[in-house]
Amino acid sequence: MASAIPVVQSGRIRVVKQGSGPLVGPVVYWMFRDQRIRDNWALIHAVDQANKANVPVAIAFNLFDQFLGAKARQLGFMLRGLEKLQGNLESTLRIPFFLFQGEAIDTIPNFLKECGASLLVTDFSPLRDVRSWKEKICERVDESVTVHEVDAHNIVPLWVASNKLEYSARTIRGKINKLLPEYLIELPAIEPLKIKWSSSNAPIDWPKLVSDVVRKGAEVPELEWCEPGEDAAFEVLMGSKKGFLTTRLKTYSTDRNNPLKPQALSGLSPYLHFGQISAQRCALEANKVRKNYTQAVDTFLEEMIVRRELSDNFCYYQPQYDSLLGAWEWARKTLMEHASDKREHIYTREQLEKAQTADVCFGQLWNASQLEMVHYGKMHGFMRMYWAKKILEWTNGPEEALAITIYLNDKYHIDGRDPSGYVGCMWSICGVHDQGWRERPVFGKIRYMNYAGCKKKFNVDGYISYVKRLVGESKKRKAEVILDKKAKELRN
Repeated sequence: MASAIPVVQSGRIRVVKQGSGPLVGPVVYWMFRDQRIRDNWALIHAVDQANKANVPVAIAFNLFDQFLGAKARQLGFMLRGLEKLQGNLESTLRIPFFLFQGEAIDTIPNFLKECGASLLVTDFSPLRDVRSWKEKICERVDESVTVHEVDAHNIVPLWVASNKLEYSARTIRGKINKLLPEYLIELPAIEPLKIKWSSSNAPIDWPKLVSDVVRKGAEVPELEWCEPGEDAAFEVLMGSKKGFLTTRLKTYSTDRNNPLKPQALSGLSPYLHFGQISAQRCALEANKVRKNYTQAVDTFLEEMIVRRELSDNFCYYQPQYDSLLGAWEWARKTLMEHASDKREHIYTREQLEKAQTADVCFGQLWNASQLEMVHYGKMHGFMRMYWAKKILEWTNGPEEALAITIYLNDKYHIDGRDPSGYVGCMWSICGVHDQGWRERPVFGKIRYMNYAGCKKKFNVDGYISYVKRLVGESKKRKAEVILDKKAKELRN
Protein backbone atom coordinates (compact mmCIF):
# COMPACT_ATOMS: atom_id res chain seq x y z
CA MET A 1 0.00 0.00 0.00
CA ALA A 2 1.27 3.47 -0.81
CA SER A 3 2.87 5.29 2.11
CA ALA A 4 1.84 8.84 1.18
CA ILE A 5 -0.27 10.80 3.67
CA PRO A 6 -3.92 9.82 3.18
CA VAL A 7 -6.52 12.48 2.37
CA VAL A 8 -8.91 10.76 4.82
CA GLN A 9 -8.02 10.75 8.51
CA SER A 10 -6.77 7.34 9.59
CA GLY A 11 -9.26 7.25 12.46
CA ARG A 12 -12.10 7.21 9.95
CA ILE A 13 -10.80 4.03 8.29
CA ARG A 14 -10.71 0.48 9.65
CA VAL A 15 -8.86 -2.37 8.01
CA VAL A 16 -11.34 -5.22 8.45
CA LYS A 17 -9.28 -7.60 6.32
CA GLN A 18 -5.63 -7.23 5.38
CA GLY A 19 -4.93 -8.87 2.06
CA SER A 20 -1.76 -10.79 1.36
CA GLY A 21 -0.98 -9.02 -1.89
CA PRO A 22 -0.11 -5.47 -3.01
CA LEU A 23 -2.68 -3.08 -4.46
CA VAL A 24 -2.23 -3.92 -8.13
CA GLY A 25 -5.84 -4.45 -9.19
CA PRO A 26 -8.85 -2.08 -9.21
CA VAL A 27 -10.46 -0.50 -6.16
CA VAL A 28 -14.17 -1.24 -5.68
CA TYR A 29 -16.36 0.87 -3.39
CA TRP A 30 -19.35 -1.16 -2.19
CA MET A 31 -21.84 1.63 -1.57
CA PHE A 32 -24.63 0.87 0.87
CA ARG A 33 -25.49 3.44 3.51
CA ASP A 34 -23.98 6.58 2.00
CA GLN A 35 -25.61 7.00 -1.38
CA ARG A 36 -24.00 10.20 -2.61
CA ILE A 37 -21.03 11.59 -4.50
CA ARG A 38 -20.50 14.86 -2.60
CA ASP A 39 -18.96 14.84 0.87
CA ASN A 40 -18.52 11.06 0.92
CA TRP A 41 -15.42 9.98 2.86
CA ALA A 42 -15.66 6.40 1.57
CA LEU A 43 -15.64 7.51 -2.07
CA ILE A 44 -12.85 10.02 -1.39
CA HIS A 45 -10.78 7.23 0.18
CA ALA A 46 -11.48 4.78 -2.67
CA VAL A 47 -10.38 7.30 -5.32
CA ASP A 48 -7.34 8.32 -3.28
CA GLN A 49 -6.17 4.72 -2.90
CA ALA A 50 -6.78 4.01 -6.60
CA ASN A 51 -4.77 7.04 -7.70
CA LYS A 52 -1.87 6.19 -5.40
CA ALA A 53 -1.68 2.69 -6.87
CA ASN A 54 -2.40 3.83 -10.45
CA VAL A 55 -5.44 1.57 -10.74
CA PRO A 56 -9.07 2.30 -11.68
CA VAL A 57 -12.05 2.53 -9.32
CA ALA A 58 -15.71 1.50 -9.61
CA ILE A 59 -18.79 1.70 -7.41
CA ALA A 60 -20.88 -1.42 -6.76
CA PHE A 61 -24.36 -1.34 -5.26
CA ASN A 62 -26.39 -4.40 -4.33
CA LEU A 63 -30.17 -4.14 -4.46
CA PHE A 64 -31.84 -6.39 -1.91
CA ASP A 65 -35.39 -7.62 -2.27
CA GLN A 66 -37.35 -5.54 0.27
CA PHE A 67 -34.52 -5.02 2.77
CA LEU A 68 -35.97 -5.32 6.30
CA GLY A 69 -39.52 -4.95 4.99
CA ALA A 70 -38.93 -1.87 2.83
CA LYS A 71 -41.77 -1.17 0.40
CA ALA A 72 -42.37 1.03 -2.64
CA ARG A 73 -42.12 4.13 -0.43
CA GLN A 74 -38.55 3.46 0.64
CA LEU A 75 -37.18 1.48 -2.32
CA GLY A 76 -38.67 3.83 -4.91
CA PHE A 77 -37.09 6.82 -3.18
CA MET A 78 -33.74 5.04 -2.97
CA LEU A 79 -33.67 3.86 -6.59
CA ARG A 80 -34.69 7.24 -7.99
CA GLY A 81 -31.86 8.77 -5.99
CA LEU A 82 -29.39 6.17 -7.26
CA GLU A 83 -30.44 6.78 -10.86
CA LYS A 84 -29.52 10.45 -10.46
CA LEU A 85 -26.30 9.45 -8.69
CA GLN A 86 -25.22 7.22 -11.58
CA GLY A 87 -25.85 9.95 -14.12
CA ASN A 88 -23.82 12.50 -12.15
CA LEU A 89 -21.08 10.00 -11.36
CA GLU A 90 -20.43 8.94 -14.93
CA SER A 91 -20.75 12.45 -16.41
CA THR A 92 -18.45 14.19 -13.91
CA LEU A 93 -16.01 11.71 -12.36
CA ARG A 94 -16.16 9.05 -15.10
CA ILE A 95 -16.53 6.35 -12.45
CA PRO A 96 -18.68 3.36 -13.50
CA PHE A 97 -21.64 2.32 -11.34
CA PHE A 98 -22.51 -1.38 -11.20
CA LEU A 99 -25.87 -2.47 -9.83
CA PHE A 100 -26.37 -6.07 -8.67
CA GLN A 101 -29.46 -7.87 -7.47
CA GLY A 102 -29.40 -10.78 -5.07
CA GLU A 103 -27.35 -11.49 -1.98
CA ALA A 104 -24.38 -9.19 -1.44
CA ILE A 105 -22.39 -12.07 0.05
CA ASP A 106 -22.48 -13.59 -3.46
CA THR A 107 -22.58 -10.62 -5.83
CA ILE A 108 -19.80 -8.51 -4.29
CA PRO A 109 -17.14 -11.28 -4.01
CA ASN A 110 -18.03 -12.46 -7.54
CA PHE A 111 -17.58 -8.95 -8.93
CA LEU A 112 -14.24 -8.51 -7.14
CA LYS A 113 -13.02 -11.77 -8.66
CA GLU A 114 -14.23 -10.90 -12.16
CA CYS A 115 -12.51 -7.52 -12.22
CA GLY A 116 -9.40 -8.63 -10.32
CA ALA A 117 -9.85 -6.07 -7.55
CA SER A 118 -7.22 -5.71 -4.85
CA LEU A 119 -9.11 -3.38 -2.47
CA LEU A 120 -12.75 -3.28 -1.38
CA VAL A 121 -13.89 -0.09 0.37
CA THR A 122 -17.21 -0.17 2.24
CA ASP A 123 -19.14 2.45 4.14
CA PHE A 124 -20.20 1.80 7.74
CA SER A 125 -23.51 0.62 9.21
CA PRO A 126 -24.05 -0.60 12.77
CA LEU A 127 -26.99 -2.84 11.83
CA ARG A 128 -26.61 -6.60 12.44
CA ASP A 129 -27.44 -7.77 8.94
CA VAL A 130 -24.99 -5.43 7.24
CA ARG A 131 -22.18 -6.34 9.63
CA SER A 132 -22.89 -10.04 9.05
CA TRP A 133 -22.70 -9.57 5.27
CA LYS A 134 -19.34 -7.83 5.57
CA GLU A 135 -17.93 -10.63 7.71
CA LYS A 136 -19.05 -13.22 5.15
CA ILE A 137 -17.73 -11.17 2.25
CA CYS A 138 -14.32 -10.97 3.96
CA GLU A 139 -14.36 -14.76 4.24
CA ARG A 140 -15.32 -15.26 0.59
CA VAL A 141 -12.98 -12.87 -1.21
CA ASP A 142 -9.55 -13.96 -2.33
CA GLU A 143 -6.85 -13.86 0.36
CA SER A 144 -4.99 -11.18 -1.60
CA VAL A 145 -7.90 -8.70 -1.30
CA THR A 146 -7.81 -6.01 1.40
CA VAL A 147 -11.09 -4.65 2.85
CA HIS A 148 -11.39 -1.14 4.33
CA GLU A 149 -14.43 0.17 6.18
CA VAL A 150 -14.92 3.95 6.26
CA ASP A 151 -17.38 5.71 8.57
CA ALA A 152 -18.78 8.21 6.08
CA HIS A 153 -22.05 8.58 7.99
CA ASN A 154 -20.99 9.94 11.37
CA ILE A 155 -18.98 13.10 11.87
CA VAL A 156 -16.91 11.53 14.64
CA PRO A 157 -16.31 7.91 13.56
CA LEU A 158 -18.22 5.50 15.78
CA TRP A 159 -15.18 3.54 16.93
CA VAL A 160 -13.30 6.76 17.70
CA ALA A 161 -16.14 8.40 19.63
CA SER A 162 -16.45 5.49 22.06
CA ASN A 163 -15.32 1.90 22.44
CA LYS A 164 -18.30 0.84 24.55
CA LEU A 165 -22.08 1.01 24.89
CA GLU A 166 -22.94 4.48 26.20
CA TYR A 167 -25.67 4.87 28.79
CA SER A 168 -27.13 8.14 27.53
CA ALA A 169 -26.50 11.37 25.66
CA ARG A 170 -24.94 12.71 28.84
CA THR A 171 -22.18 10.08 28.77
CA ILE A 172 -21.30 10.41 25.07
CA ARG A 173 -21.77 14.16 24.53
CA GLY A 174 -18.45 15.21 26.05
CA LYS A 175 -16.54 12.54 24.13
CA ILE A 176 -18.01 13.67 20.80
CA ASN A 177 -17.64 17.39 21.48
CA LYS A 178 -13.99 16.90 22.43
CA LEU A 179 -13.32 15.26 19.05
CA LEU A 180 -15.37 17.61 16.85
CA PRO A 181 -12.50 20.08 16.23
CA GLU A 182 -10.51 17.18 14.76
CA TYR A 183 -13.26 15.60 12.68
CA LEU A 184 -15.72 18.40 11.83
CA ILE A 185 -13.56 19.70 8.99
CA GLU A 186 -14.17 20.70 5.40
CA LEU A 187 -14.06 17.65 3.13
CA PRO A 188 -11.50 17.58 0.31
CA ALA A 189 -12.60 17.50 -3.31
CA ILE A 190 -12.47 14.14 -5.05
CA GLU A 191 -9.29 13.92 -7.11
CA PRO A 192 -9.47 13.36 -10.88
CA LEU A 193 -8.88 9.71 -11.71
CA LYS A 194 -5.46 8.82 -13.11
CA ILE A 195 -6.60 5.51 -14.60
CA LYS A 196 -10.05 4.99 -16.10
CA TRP A 197 -12.04 1.76 -15.86
CA SER A 198 -11.34 -0.15 -19.08
CA SER A 199 -14.48 -2.27 -19.51
CA SER A 200 -17.99 -0.91 -19.88
CA ASN A 201 -20.66 -1.56 -17.29
CA ALA A 202 -23.99 -3.07 -18.32
CA PRO A 203 -26.76 -0.50 -18.85
CA ILE A 204 -29.26 -0.28 -15.98
CA ASP A 205 -32.96 -0.23 -16.83
CA TRP A 206 -33.95 2.20 -14.10
CA PRO A 207 -37.61 2.61 -15.16
CA LYS A 208 -38.11 -1.16 -15.02
CA LEU A 209 -36.34 -1.47 -11.65
CA VAL A 210 -38.45 1.31 -10.14
CA SER A 211 -41.61 -0.10 -11.69
CA ASP A 212 -40.89 -3.54 -10.22
CA VAL A 213 -40.30 -2.33 -6.64
CA VAL A 214 -43.27 0.02 -6.80
CA ARG A 215 -45.49 -2.84 -7.94
CA LYS A 216 -44.21 -5.33 -5.37
CA GLY A 217 -44.41 -2.84 -2.50
CA ALA A 218 -47.58 -1.10 -3.63
CA GLU A 219 -49.33 -1.46 -0.25
CA VAL A 220 -47.08 1.37 0.98
CA PRO A 221 -47.00 3.77 -1.98
CA GLU A 222 -44.36 6.36 -2.80
CA LEU A 223 -44.50 9.91 -1.47
CA GLU A 224 -44.90 13.05 -3.54
CA TRP A 225 -43.62 15.63 -1.06
CA CYS A 226 -40.11 14.20 -0.80
CA GLU A 227 -37.99 14.42 -3.96
CA PRO A 228 -35.01 12.02 -3.91
CA GLY A 229 -31.38 12.72 -4.73
CA GLU A 230 -28.38 14.78 -3.63
CA ASP A 231 -29.52 17.99 -5.31
CA ALA A 232 -32.96 17.77 -3.67
CA ALA A 233 -31.32 17.11 -0.30
CA PHE A 234 -29.12 20.18 -0.61
CA GLU A 235 -32.15 22.22 -1.63
CA VAL A 236 -33.91 21.20 1.60
CA LEU A 237 -30.83 22.26 3.56
CA MET A 238 -29.82 25.44 1.71
CA GLY A 239 -32.54 26.31 -0.82
CA SER A 240 -33.46 29.97 -1.25
CA LYS A 241 -37.22 29.37 -0.98
CA LYS A 242 -37.74 26.73 1.70
CA GLY A 243 -34.23 25.76 2.77
CA PHE A 244 -33.92 24.86 6.44
CA LEU A 245 -30.81 26.90 7.20
CA THR A 246 -31.79 29.77 4.91
CA THR A 247 -35.49 30.29 5.70
CA ARG A 248 -36.74 28.05 8.55
CA LEU A 249 -33.95 27.77 11.11
CA LYS A 250 -35.00 30.66 13.35
CA THR A 251 -38.09 28.83 14.68
CA TYR A 252 -36.41 25.43 15.15
CA SER A 253 -35.62 25.65 18.86
CA THR A 254 -39.05 27.05 19.79
CA ASP A 255 -41.39 25.16 17.44
CA ARG A 256 -39.73 21.82 16.74
CA ASN A 257 -41.83 19.98 19.37
CA ASN A 258 -45.14 21.30 18.03
CA PRO A 259 -46.75 18.75 15.65
CA LEU A 260 -48.79 21.56 14.11
CA LYS A 261 -45.60 23.25 12.88
CA PRO A 262 -43.81 20.58 10.82
CA GLN A 263 -42.06 23.25 8.74
CA ALA A 264 -40.04 24.15 11.85
CA LEU A 265 -38.24 20.80 11.47
CA SER A 266 -35.28 20.37 9.14
CA GLY A 267 -36.96 17.80 6.84
CA LEU A 268 -33.55 16.16 6.34
CA SER A 269 -34.19 12.74 7.90
CA PRO A 270 -35.03 10.89 4.62
CA TYR A 271 -31.84 12.23 3.03
CA LEU A 272 -29.67 11.49 6.06
CA HIS A 273 -31.12 7.98 6.30
CA PHE A 274 -30.32 7.12 2.67
CA GLY A 275 -27.03 8.98 2.81
CA GLN A 276 -28.10 11.39 0.08
CA ILE A 277 -26.65 14.22 2.18
CA SER A 278 -23.75 14.22 4.62
CA ALA A 279 -24.35 15.05 8.28
CA GLN A 280 -20.93 16.70 8.14
CA ARG A 281 -22.07 19.06 5.38
CA CYS A 282 -25.21 19.92 7.37
CA ALA A 283 -23.13 20.71 10.46
CA LEU A 284 -20.56 22.76 8.55
CA GLU A 285 -23.26 24.88 6.91
CA ALA A 286 -25.14 25.27 10.22
CA ASN A 287 -22.01 26.52 11.96
CA LYS A 288 -21.70 29.28 9.34
CA VAL A 289 -24.97 30.84 10.58
CA ARG A 290 -24.57 30.03 14.27
CA LYS A 291 -23.80 33.61 15.30
CA ASN A 292 -27.25 34.68 14.04
CA TYR A 293 -29.26 31.78 15.50
CA THR A 294 -27.11 30.36 18.29
CA GLN A 295 -29.81 28.49 20.20
CA ALA A 296 -31.42 27.04 17.09
CA VAL A 297 -28.09 25.84 15.66
CA ASP A 298 -26.96 24.37 18.98
CA THR A 299 -30.26 22.48 19.30
CA PHE A 300 -30.02 21.26 15.71
CA LEU A 301 -26.42 20.06 16.14
CA GLU A 302 -27.30 18.26 19.39
CA GLU A 303 -30.00 16.31 17.55
CA MET A 304 -28.03 15.68 14.37
CA ILE A 305 -24.65 14.87 15.88
CA VAL A 306 -24.95 13.73 19.51
CA ARG A 307 -28.34 11.98 19.28
CA ARG A 308 -27.72 10.38 15.88
CA GLU A 309 -24.28 9.14 16.85
CA LEU A 310 -25.66 7.88 20.16
CA SER A 311 -28.15 5.79 18.15
CA ASP A 312 -25.34 4.29 16.07
CA ASN A 313 -23.43 3.59 19.29
CA PHE A 314 -26.41 1.71 20.74
CA CYS A 315 -27.04 -0.42 17.65
CA TYR A 316 -23.33 -1.24 17.27
CA TYR A 317 -22.48 -2.15 20.85
CA GLN A 318 -25.87 -3.69 21.73
CA PRO A 319 -26.58 -6.59 19.32
CA GLN A 320 -30.15 -6.89 20.69
CA TYR A 321 -30.96 -3.30 19.70
CA ASP A 322 -34.53 -4.17 18.66
CA SER A 323 -35.41 -6.49 21.55
CA LEU A 324 -36.38 -6.27 25.20
CA LEU A 325 -33.08 -8.09 25.81
CA GLY A 326 -31.35 -4.89 24.69
CA ALA A 327 -32.88 -2.81 27.49
CA TRP A 328 -31.05 -1.99 30.67
CA GLU A 329 -31.66 -4.41 33.54
CA TRP A 330 -33.76 -1.94 35.56
CA ALA A 331 -36.07 -1.41 32.57
CA ARG A 332 -36.48 -5.12 31.79
CA LYS A 333 -37.22 -5.79 35.45
CA THR A 334 -39.88 -3.13 35.81
CA LEU A 335 -41.52 -3.99 32.48
CA MET A 336 -41.77 -7.68 33.33
CA GLU A 337 -43.11 -6.94 36.80
CA HIS A 338 -45.96 -5.02 35.17
CA ALA A 339 -46.38 -7.18 32.05
CA SER A 340 -49.56 -8.78 33.42
CA ASP A 341 -51.13 -5.54 34.68
CA LYS A 342 -54.69 -5.01 33.51
CA ARG A 343 -54.93 -2.84 30.38
CA GLU A 344 -57.98 -0.67 29.76
CA HIS A 345 -57.82 -1.52 26.04
CA ILE A 346 -56.10 -4.31 24.09
CA TYR A 347 -55.67 -3.89 20.33
CA THR A 348 -54.26 -6.29 17.75
CA ARG A 349 -51.48 -5.31 15.34
CA GLU A 350 -54.04 -5.15 12.54
CA GLN A 351 -56.29 -2.80 14.51
CA LEU A 352 -53.37 -0.53 15.30
CA GLU A 353 -52.10 -0.59 11.73
CA LYS A 354 -55.53 0.45 10.47
CA ALA A 355 -55.85 3.17 13.14
CA GLN A 356 -58.89 1.50 14.67
CA THR A 357 -58.47 2.46 18.32
CA ALA A 358 -61.78 3.42 19.84
CA ASP A 359 -61.04 5.68 22.79
CA VAL A 360 -62.93 8.95 22.17
CA CYS A 361 -60.09 11.27 23.23
CA PHE A 362 -56.90 9.24 23.28
CA GLY A 363 -57.90 7.18 20.25
CA GLN A 364 -58.59 10.18 18.08
CA LEU A 365 -55.14 11.60 18.77
CA TRP A 366 -53.34 8.27 18.41
CA ASN A 367 -55.25 7.35 15.26
CA ALA A 368 -54.25 10.70 13.76
CA SER A 369 -50.56 10.03 14.44
CA GLN A 370 -50.82 6.55 12.89
CA LEU A 371 -52.59 7.93 9.81
CA GLU A 372 -49.98 10.68 9.46
CA MET A 373 -47.31 7.97 9.27
CA VAL A 374 -49.26 5.70 6.90
CA HIS A 375 -50.27 8.40 4.42
CA TYR A 376 -47.53 11.02 4.81
CA GLY A 377 -44.60 8.69 5.48
CA LYS A 378 -43.35 10.72 8.39
CA MET A 379 -44.77 11.24 11.86
CA HIS A 380 -43.78 14.29 13.86
CA GLY A 381 -41.02 13.44 16.36
CA PHE A 382 -43.04 14.37 19.43
CA MET A 383 -45.93 12.23 18.26
CA ARG A 384 -43.62 9.26 17.61
CA MET A 385 -42.93 9.12 21.35
CA TYR A 386 -46.59 9.36 22.36
CA TRP A 387 -47.58 6.90 19.60
CA ALA A 388 -45.13 4.22 20.79
CA LYS A 389 -45.98 4.63 24.47
CA LYS A 390 -49.70 4.13 23.79
CA ILE A 391 -48.83 0.88 21.97
CA LEU A 392 -47.15 -0.29 25.18
CA GLU A 393 -50.33 0.62 27.05
CA TRP A 394 -52.68 -1.07 24.55
CA THR A 395 -51.00 -4.44 23.88
CA ASN A 396 -50.50 -7.65 25.85
CA GLY A 397 -46.97 -6.91 27.04
CA PRO A 398 -43.71 -5.10 26.31
CA GLU A 399 -42.35 -7.69 23.86
CA GLU A 400 -45.46 -7.49 21.70
CA ALA A 401 -45.55 -3.69 21.97
CA LEU A 402 -41.94 -3.34 20.84
CA ALA A 403 -42.38 -5.78 17.94
CA ILE A 404 -45.49 -3.94 16.68
CA THR A 405 -43.86 -0.53 17.06
CA ILE A 406 -40.78 -1.54 15.06
CA TYR A 407 -42.90 -3.29 12.41
CA LEU A 408 -45.04 -0.19 11.83
CA ASN A 409 -42.07 2.19 12.02
CA ASP A 410 -40.08 0.25 9.43
CA LYS A 411 -43.01 -0.36 7.11
CA TYR A 412 -44.39 3.17 6.83
CA HIS A 413 -41.72 5.72 7.73
CA ILE A 414 -39.60 6.89 4.82
CA ASP A 415 -36.68 6.85 7.28
CA GLY A 416 -37.49 3.47 8.83
CA ARG A 417 -34.99 0.62 9.36
CA ASP A 418 -32.58 3.13 10.86
CA PRO A 419 -30.60 3.22 14.13
CA SER A 420 -32.44 6.39 15.15
CA GLY A 421 -35.77 4.61 14.57
CA TYR A 422 -34.79 1.57 16.62
CA VAL A 423 -33.53 3.75 19.45
CA GLY A 424 -36.69 5.85 19.32
CA CYS A 425 -38.79 2.71 19.78
CA MET A 426 -36.47 1.41 22.52
CA TRP A 427 -36.51 4.77 24.31
CA SER A 428 -40.29 4.94 24.27
CA ILE A 429 -40.97 1.38 25.41
CA CYS A 430 -37.78 0.16 27.09
CA GLY A 431 -36.36 3.33 28.64
CA VAL A 432 -33.10 3.19 26.65
CA HIS A 433 -31.03 6.38 27.15
CA ASP A 434 -33.57 7.47 29.77
CA GLN A 435 -33.94 7.07 33.53
CA GLY A 436 -36.45 5.46 35.86
CA TRP A 437 -39.54 7.52 36.75
CA ARG A 438 -42.34 7.24 39.31
CA GLU A 439 -43.77 3.73 39.19
CA ARG A 440 -47.25 3.24 37.74
CA PRO A 441 -49.34 0.37 36.30
CA VAL A 442 -48.32 -1.13 32.93
CA PHE A 443 -45.34 1.25 32.48
CA GLY A 444 -43.59 0.47 35.73
CA LYS A 445 -40.74 2.98 35.93
CA ILE A 446 -40.70 3.72 32.17
CA ARG A 447 -41.41 7.37 31.37
CA TYR A 448 -45.14 7.95 30.92
CA MET A 449 -46.80 10.22 28.35
CA ASN A 450 -50.50 10.96 28.22
CA TYR A 451 -53.22 12.90 26.43
CA ALA A 452 -53.28 15.65 29.04
CA GLY A 453 -49.57 16.27 28.49
CA CYS A 454 -50.14 16.55 24.74
CA LYS A 455 -52.93 19.08 25.28
CA LYS A 456 -50.52 21.25 27.25
CA LYS A 457 -47.92 21.05 24.50
CA PHE A 458 -50.00 21.79 21.41
CA ASN A 459 -53.49 22.18 19.95
CA VAL A 460 -54.60 18.54 19.84
CA ASP A 461 -57.81 19.23 17.90
CA GLY A 462 -55.85 21.30 15.42
CA TYR A 463 -53.40 18.44 14.89
CA ILE A 464 -56.22 15.93 14.32
CA SER A 465 -57.80 18.29 11.75
CA TYR A 466 -54.41 18.80 10.08
CA VAL A 467 -53.93 15.03 9.67
CA LYS A 468 -57.45 14.62 8.31
CA ARG A 469 -56.60 17.14 5.59
CA LEU A 470 -53.35 15.30 4.82
CA VAL A 471 -55.14 11.98 4.55
CA GLY A 472 -57.90 13.46 2.41
CA GLU A 473 -55.38 14.94 -0.01
CA SER A 474 -53.44 11.66 -0.12
CA LYS A 475 -56.54 9.60 -0.91
CA LYS A 476 -57.60 12.07 -3.59
CA ARG A 477 -54.20 11.85 -5.31
CA LYS A 478 -54.27 8.05 -5.07
CA ALA A 479 -57.72 7.94 -6.69
CA GLU A 480 -56.53 10.26 -9.48
CA VAL A 481 -53.54 8.00 -10.16
CA ILE A 482 -55.81 4.92 -10.37
CA LEU A 483 -58.22 6.68 -12.75
CA ASP A 484 -55.32 7.91 -14.90
CA LYS A 485 -53.89 4.40 -15.06
CA LYS A 486 -57.25 2.93 -16.08
CA ALA A 487 -57.66 5.61 -18.76
CA LYS A 488 -54.25 4.76 -20.21
CA GLU A 489 -55.11 1.05 -20.25
CA LEU A 490 -58.36 1.78 -22.13
CA ARG A 491 -56.52 3.93 -24.69
CA ASN A 492 -54.01 1.16 -25.30
